[in-house]
Amino acid sequence: MNPLRIYVDFVPSGEALDVLRTATRGHELVYSRTPVASVLAKAERDPQIAKVDIAFGQPDPVAVLESPRLKWIQVSSSGITRYDTAEFRGTLSGRGIALSNSAAVYEEACATHVLSFMLAQARRLPLGLRTRAANGTPEWLAVRGASQTLRGQRVLIVGFGSIARRLATFLAPLGVSVSAHRRRPRGDEGVPVVAADGLDAALGMADHVVNILPESPETRGFFNVARFAAFRPGATFHNIGRGATVDQTALVEALRSGRVGAAWLDVTDPEPLPDSHPLWAEPNCFITPHVAGGHAGESVTLVRHFADNFGRFLRGEPLLDRVV
Repeated sequence: MNPLRIYVDFVPSGEALDVLRTATRGHELVYSRTPVASVLAKAERDPQIAKVDIAFGQPDPVAVLESPRLKWIQVSSSGITRYDTAEFRGTLSGRGIALSNSAAVYEEACATHVLSFMLAQARRLPLGLRTRAANGTPEWLAVRGASQTLRGQRVLIVGFGSIARRLATFLAPLGVSVSAHRRRPRGDEGVPVVAADGLDAALGMADHVVNILPESPETRGFFNVARFAAFRPGATFHNIGRGATVDQTALVEALRSGRVGAAWLDVTDPEPLPDSHPLWAEPNCFITPHVAGGHAGESVTLVRHFADNFGRFLRGEPLLDRVV
């Protein structure tokens, strides 16, 4: 095989750079002229994409469609929002260009983050951490009495991919009942799958609703006034999918009415959420700044995943996390 040209739109360093260079030895690495600072950032359009065979990162979709040479794109994030259109998918399929994401890189951290949210809510950690009360006082007894375990609780996961699958394995030993809603069930979920016509009933039974939906025209504003109205009163809402999948005005009202007992959010719309946004003022709303997928050595994990897939690509084997 002739040497391949591999476009990379970020600047790996240290061990990550060593892994990338070793995996691609004999091939040419082409770095972006304007590297992105985060895997979540949108890259600038770069004419160099027209002369490469592989793109790794967040390449501009228009530049991708105009490239005559591309054979494979590996997106450096789990989400593929900017590429998830019928036109883009159709063009890639028609030209035989593979598209894979990096879901495996982030599934463990994201699932751990949601589990942390759920445990913090069950154990009432925000209340406990801000309470200073002597043993045996009414205030102390109230905090202690409000704490729960997860055993026997019901969790509905909306958007069932690799993160949801990992979360389900975390929850199983804790005695939690897990069900899922998925746009296109595959039959291998390992948990009961709720169809669209049964979603409202499932929302009305869940103690925790976990939103892991990607952003797309079909999912924007998915959690709206009607869906929050279907919640079991006092249920907890968790979002590590995308902020745009939630009508945040409807969420504020659901929190104020008590229909949603608490919200734990790692994503918002926009990001960061302005200081003046009413969600910050809600006492039962807790927000982290889109860090659920983060973990020590993240860039090394990301590059190792690409290196594994690059080897598969060279050998003609199925790619990990392929979406097109």
